[in-house]
Amino acid sequence: MTIRSSMPHPVKTAGRVLSVGVGSATASHRQLPTFILVGAQRAGTTSLFRALMAHPLIHSANYHKGVNYFDVNYQRGFDWYQGHFPLRASLKARSRGVEGDPITFEASGYYMFHPCAPARMAEHLPDVRVLAMLRDPVERAWSAYKHEHARGFETEEFERALDLEDERLEGQAERMLADPLYQSSSHRHHAYVRRGHYAEQLARIGEHFPREQVHAVESESFFEHPEQTFAGILDFLGLPVVMPDRFDRWNGRPSAPMAATTRARLREHFAPHDDALGDFLGRRPAWTT
Repeated sequence: MTIRSSMPHPVKTAGRVLSVGVGSATASHRQLPTFILVGAQRAGTTSLFRALMAHPLIHSANYHKGVNYFDVNYQRGFDWYQGHFPLRASLKARSRGVEGDPITFEASGYYMFHPCAPARMAEHLPDVRVLAMLRDPVERAWSAYKHEHARGFETEEFERALDLEDERLEGQAERMLADPLYQSSSHRHHAYVRRGHYAEQLARIGEHFPREQVHAVESESFFEHPEQTFAGILDFLGLPVVMPDRFDRWNGRPSAPMAATTRARLREHFAPHDDALGDFLGRRPAWTT
């Protein structure tokens, strides 16, 4: 446990407010992210985030895993966003003796699915690298449902929530594109199936970033072959290979298994989407092999 994580919640909140206020006032002196971990939600991004943070040249936004600027905080302005990152002058001293230029990043799991986020990222950060972590969409849907149900955003049973998804999300993405200030609770919290349409989301990112700036990994590969997968990420980022002491799993939600009929329904639904993802990756997704 770090000193920060052991602090009372009001103290941490006050620290974040002060940090962002000071950061916004000194935004021009702060280093913008070299890469952004854009999701997917419930795909192991917290575990990957912690592994990345163990690298001596990688530094996250201050006080935050994700800033959520390009999705739900865009109205706050770019100085507010840049103010979340470390001062450029302070980074070299934090590199712990490893040769290379320090870089910064953030991890906001809604960016990948939000209809406006890729265009906004490209407008402000055209050279940023985009890192996506994917997971078997059947398992991701079930995990996301448990997550939203535990947080109070979902009250229906899983199968009923799946039945309601199209109705809940109808027209929401279009309204968000038409009105930059509009935020949709259902789009953010009830997209159990649509967030697993990875090829569509990566294609939207590809409309704004060249292919060499986008890297996707499957959580199955990361957890089964962490050293190899992590080395590939570091190569994408142009960093020396420095492995964390260990690779841990974070934020799991153990529960009863999904009903077999529901699993079969979802597996059939996602089959063509997995095929399309395979075209993007140049190989079959790890969960289909």
